[in-house]
Amino acid sequence: MYRQGDSRVVRRSLKMEDFKNNESNGKGLTNMGQIQVTGLKIPGLYIIEPTVHGDSRGYFMETYNQNEMHHAGLSMVFVQDNQSLSKKGVLRGLHYQKHFPQGKLVRVIRGAVYDVAVDLRKDSPTFTQWYGVELTAENKKQFYIPEGFAHGFAVLSDEAEFCYKVTDFWHPNDEGGLLWNDPDIGVEWPLDGIGTPLLSDKDQVNPTFRELQKLGFSF
Repeated sequence: MYRQGDSRVVRRSLKMEDFKNNESNGKGLTNMGQIQVTGLKIPGLYIIEPTVHGDSRGYFMETYNQNEMHHAGLSMVFVQDNQSLSKKGVLRGLHYQKHFPQGKLVRVIRGAVYDVAVDLRKDSPTFTQWYGVELTAENKKQFYIPEGFAHGFAVLSDEAEFCYKVTDFWHPNDEGGLLWNDPDIGVEWPLDGIGTPLLSDKDQVNPTFRELQKLGFSF
């Protein structure tokens, strides 16, 4: 089981010098941003931290820059942006797509959540292992979860606004679910002070991993 802080040295900081020779984007601008990408012990998962330029007036940051992501070795293409609002104690997940898997780049713009990814890639050396990270409006961390993972989050603040980019469009009837507290997966949700999480009717009856195996689900 992997949680926040478990990472390997796959850290890449992109500085302005990396882009000083880049061509203009056609509007008189050049790419001079800065991001830090940290690869985790579960291959394919990344924490992405933007540089925040702030002063007494406020701040500015680039939340996504395709050139910088490609420079860091991440070549995914996003086709849709989603946003949700959830109250404290709401737990959404664990969700995955059956036939049209989505890679997701997730972040929080208000409040705080504990975000979890479970590896469901059957040929992966970390199959069924999980990683969790706290995402907040203050820490501005982003979490990239590639195709082949179940994903979910629990809201830790009074409310949380959650944004995510996805690599494929939503397809009706393609979403699958894994029970949020499956004992074989063993996600350690930080629910102190929350108690029993607030779940959708669908998430309350998601199958366990063993039940999915009995049903012959091919991960």
